[in-house]
Parts: sequence; structure tokens; C-alpha cells
Amino acid sequence: MNWRGRRGEDGGVSTRWTLLLCIGCFCVGLLFTNIMWEMPEPDELIRRNETMIDEIKLLSGSCDSIKSREKQPRKEIIQLPRTQDVQELDKTISHLEMELAAAKAAQESLLNGAPLSEDISFKLAESRGRSKYFMVIGINTAFSSRKRRDSIRNTWMPQGEKRKKLEEEKGIIVRFVIGHSSISGGIVDRAIEAEDKKHGDFMRLDHVEGYLELSGKTKTYFATAVSIWDADFYIKVDDDVHVNIASLGHVLSKLLMKPRIYIGCMKSGPVLSKKGVRYYEPEHWKFGDSGNKYFRHATGQLYAISKDLATYISINQHVLHKYINEDVSLGSWFIGLDVEHIDDKRLCCGTPPDCEWKTQAGNICAASFDWTCSGICNSVDRMKEVHQRCGESENAPFEAVF
Repeated sequence: MNWRGRRGEDGGVSTRWTLLLCIGCFCVGLLFTNIMWEMPEPDELIRRNETMIDEIKLLSGSCDSIKSREKQPRKEIIQLPRTQDVQELDKTISHLEMELAAAKAAQESLLNGAPLSEDISFKLAESRGRSKYFMVIGINTAFSSRKRRDSIRNTWMPQGEKRKKLEEEKGIIVRFVIGHSSISGGIVDRAIEAEDKKHGDFMRLDHVEGYLELSGKTKTYFATAVSIWDADFYIKVDDDVHVNIASLGHVLSKLLMKPRIYIGCMKSGPVLSKKGVRYYEPEHWKFGDSGNKYFRHATGQLYAISKDLATYISINQHVLHKYINEDVSLGSWFIGLDVEHIDDKRLCCGTPPDCEWKTQAGNICAASFDWTCSGICNSVDRMKEVHQRCGESENAPFEAVF
């Protein structure tokens, strides 16, 4: 036997057996493949191909739409609120501010242990559904000024049913404004209560009366008034000043569409640093060197502010600084605010012949007084004369259109 035969005999694998082993493995592989994988039917292949084509088209269409959107310029659509919506929102905010002011005024009175007056209690109870008014005229008065009040009642301030008609038809409130004495329930307080019972024309404040407390009284007046009446304007006037209500209404009606109005006869007087003189300013050092003047502010005989400013005073009354002079205090509260100062000389005419000449010329004054007396000199005796010569007709407030 040759070398190849001997190799097989010695235990090697011959070529023949190797070939047979490969064929056997191949056959086993074919058998295994037929079991694990079956060829899909032709119909199934067609359906699969159609599905793949649809998916490719869908993806292609999405890409095209995305590309087309990318090519198109973006247009931001900003939908602005309508004017009516803005006005309704403003009314809602104003109403909430009024309710907040009313609640704070009531809370302050209760915390101080002072009972709420019947007028305030009644108005606060109706605050959610209260009426809208045009203006509130608060006449600053004192316990000793009974004759001054009567002189006003007998001239420019409507009485009884006429005053009620003025409120209901024209939305004009007129009240004498006074606080209480340091001894609550004293004789002067009882006298005011009796007078109020007779005339019904007082607005009582949670405030202790005193000449040096006019700044505090002014602040309390605006805070209380805005909590009771929802008006467009709030006016403060002294009880020795003559007022033409219709003329005042015409002046203010021109400003109804303007926010944050502060109107009066603007002045800028000297800061008096010498003790003992009238209008002495204890805090004169805050205004710079001696001889400086105050910032521009309305003279104290008569001024008016719009509702938003009265609300501002009510909400911030605890942090508003009080100077010795109430007109200076009011002007200081608006420094730093976006307030429109309006200087209108119709609010500070002189007494006859000045206001008489203007009346004859057709320019009826809204208010008249004497600068030398910071009011009408001897107003108890002269108020009737001023009214006769410079006053508007009795029916003027009712016939006016504001």
C-alpha cells in the first residue's frame, strides 16, 4: 500500500469521507432553512411592496409640506383686544379698587374704635351695586362755622328735595365735611348731629378736628368719599368760598376722558421758615436753602382730583406724609406720579367786581374768593352779595349738560 493508503489506515480522514461529510452538512442546512423560513406568496409580496410605496409617498409629501412652510415667511398673528373689552376691563379694575378702598376705610374705622356713621354704613352696604356719580363736592367746615354753613345753604348749595334731585339727575353730591372732637360725644358733636338731623347735608369723618390737622382731614376726606361714592371727580372747597356748581361741572366735564387729573389754581409760594408767622413750615429744611419756594401745587381754597387719584390716596393713606399746610401735602402726594396738573383760573376768581365783570362778559366763574383773606372776607355777611352779583341761576345746575 502506498503512503496515502497507509495514512488512512493510521487514523486520518480520507478524501472520500470528507466529501461525503460536506454533502451531508449541506443537505441538513437545506432542510433546516425550509423549516424556519418560508417564501412569501406572490400576492403577499405585492401587498408589501404597495405598502412600502405608500409610506415613502407619505414621507415625501410631509417633507415637501415642511419645506414649503419653511420657505413661506412666518406671519405672527397678534389679536389685539377690542376697545370695548379694554373699557370693560378698566371698569372692572376701577370697581375692584373702589371696593378695596371701601373695605380699608371701614377696617380703619373699626380698628380705631370709631363707629361708622349711618351714611358710611349704608353706602358701604350698597358698595357692590352703587350708582355712578359725576362729582362729589366736600365743603371743609369746623364746629364754630355754623353761620358760614347757613350762608352757603342760603346761596349756592341746593337744599332738601332740590339737593336730592341734583344727586339723582346730575350725579352731583354736595356735603359739609367735618370730623369729631377730641372728646367723642361732646357738646359740639351733639350740635353737629342735631344740625345734620335737620339738614341731612353732612359727611362725618373718623378724624379729630383741629386747624393743624387739615392735612390729615384732607386725606381722610378723599379716602372716605371714594369709599362711599363712585364718582369721576372729588372736590374739596372751603366754607368761605362761593361756588357756581354748573360752571364747575362744565370745567370738569371737559376732562372726563383724561386719567389722573389734578386741577386748581396752581401756585408756588415761598417756604416760610420763621416761627410765628402764618403758614410757617416746620419742615422748611426739606425744601433747600432759606428763600426757596414750594413745588407747584393747587391753592387750598378749591381743588379737584379724578377718581384714580382719590383711590390712590385711599390705598396709600398710611404712608403719605403730612406737611403742616394741607394744599402742600396734597401736591406732595402726586410728586413722582404720572399726574396732569391743570391750572384753571376760573377756579379762583376774585369777588366783585372781578367775578361780576367776567359774568357780564359770559365767562361765569366756577369759584370766587378774596386772596387777601384766603376766602371771602367776612363771608357770613358777603356771601349773599357775591351770589347775587356773580352767581348762576338757581336752575343752572339742573339745566346743564355735562
